[in-house]
Amino acid sequence: MQPKELSIVCPLYNEQANIARFLARIEAVMAGLDMTYEIICVNDGSTDHTLARLLDAKGDYPRLRIINLSRNFGKEAALTAGLDYSTGGIIIPIDADLQDPPELIPELIAEWKKGFDVVLAKRVDRNADSFLKKTTANLFYRFHNRISATRIPDNCGDFRLITRQVAEAVRQLPENQRFMKGVFAWVGFRISAVEYSRESRAAGYSKFGFWKLWNFALDGITSFSTAPLRIWLYIGFIVAALSFSYGGFIVVRTLVYGVDVPGYASLLTSILFLGGVQLISIGVLGEYLGRVYMEVKGRPSYIVDREL
Repeated sequence: MQPKELSIVCPLYNEQANIARFLARIEAVMAGLDMTYEIICVNDGSTDHTLARLLDAKGDYPRLRIINLSRNFGKEAALTAGLDYSTGGIIIPIDADLQDPPELIPELIAEWKKGFDVVLAKRVDRNADSFLKKTTANLFYRFHNRISATRIPDNCGDFRLITRQVAEAVRQLPENQRFMKGVFAWVGFRISAVEYSRESRAAGYSKFGFWKLWNFALDGITSFSTAPLRIWLYIGFIVAALSFSYGGFIVVRTLVYGVDVPGYASLLTSILFLGGVQLISIGVLGEYLGRVYMEVKGRPSYIVDREL
């Protein structure tokens, strides 16, 4: 396939209502740019008519390439597939819900022409998101960047421009359970940013509910930091020191005042507290062990059914 100057990569899962307007806005933007380009839509096992809508649009958009995955592998895997199949010298991942405006693409390209390898699209206005989502997102970025050596830029999603060199660096990473925001940050290179206001969803609903976002945050933290393991090491030392100190106090009190009958309530509370601490620490260990278990299998991040 003849390489293009620009690849637009769009992971899709149950976005039938947005496809027509998304492609129309992309084409309108690209009409003002003197570049060869391709639009790579990755159908991530959609259960609605997303694939049918893409096939219908193919006649009107000859630059559209459809990568159909064999099932739903998740957005990170679909984005990885889009990067792997892209041919452009520069690549722009973007969602089809139009919360990230395609009209920002010329600004991203203008920054790239200044010599930057990565141009982030930074959200400065997230009024389209709920208060809970904005709050939890800010807490996640703050907590992640405090405990991880790899800093993720605040309020930057997958919408960005990367060069072919950056894409090839990402492809070299062997992990299958990917947290792409962290992966993009980890590879480095020269970075710039363009600010914009995030729009409301054009149609449909977000596929990331609270539980998915929670698991997504755990993936991000455990992918780029071992601080949770270290924290429980410190907690173990503190609990052991307190227990030793209290044990010494009991010995001294017994020698001075004689044998005392211990209280049932305090004993039960101590046992339950230490049991809870142990269960939480085992859970943290299990989270990391689970990631190791998934990685050592060596399964691919995605499987392509066919390209259409």
